Amino acid sequence: MRKSKTLARVRDGNVVRACVLGHYIPAYVAHAARAGYDCIWLDLEHRAMPIREIQALLAYAHLYDIDIMLRPPTLDKTGLYRYLEEGAAGLLIPQVCNVEKARMLVDAVKFPPIGDRGIDNAGLDADFYLHDDDEYVAWANRETFLCVQIESPEGVHNAEAIAAVEGVDMLFVGPGDLGLRLRQSGEMTLDDAWEIVASACHKHKKAFGGPAMPLEEMTKRRALGAQLLVNIGEFHSFAVGLQEHIRDFDELD
Repeated sequence: MRKSKTLARVRDGNVVRACVLGHYIPAYVAHAARAGYDCIWLDLEHRAMPIREIQALLAYAHLYDIDIMLRPPTLDKTGLYRYLEEGAAGLLIPQVCNVEKARMLVDAVKFPPIGDRGIDNAGLDADFYLHDDDEYVAWANRETFLCVQIESPEGVHNAEAIAAVEGVDMLFVGPGDLGLRLRQSGEMTLDDAWEIVASACHKHKKAFGGPAMPLEEMTKRRALGAQLLVNIGEFHSFAVGLQEHIRDFDELD
């Protein structure tokens, strides 16, 4: 059973180097690992893949020893912990705005005594091998993580209470949805929201982070103490790479 690179870096006080994948591109997993990334955020909220493709990407992640933080399209309890059984290192849950939802998620993805996850002990996460149940449960609670997204003003206002929930490992500021809602309400800026989340996480000794591009944004969020920083995805890489290389044809004229 592998150890989470994300959690290892968090526990050492380091930055988790993360990127995004939303399509079935096995080679991306290999190249991200070789480049030195610790974690791939696999987005299944806004992208769809059949389960066999998801299983394959998770297997490649184990092969190349890189974490996958999977953002699921469901809140179904068995659906959530099955992604962990399939080999995800952690789950990133969107739209967590209150303590009740945070506790429900902990109940789903953490084993007793923290939560109430059902046990299988024979999936990819367990190397397809039946371990001692207590050993497996201790490993899973220690080496898999629950990251919740703060994407609404309500979530920001409840950030301290959410961060205080045992079993919530990280808070993740979602600047897209949160920024949209804050522009409509005008009650605070996105920078204000980051500072509130940072304060809540410092108080309760929880890691936090979010997407941060370009380097200036990464530097700003790191100065607040953010540890989980996402700075690129395959979508951006495709767009920028194609725009850059199409200019080569201009040199032919």
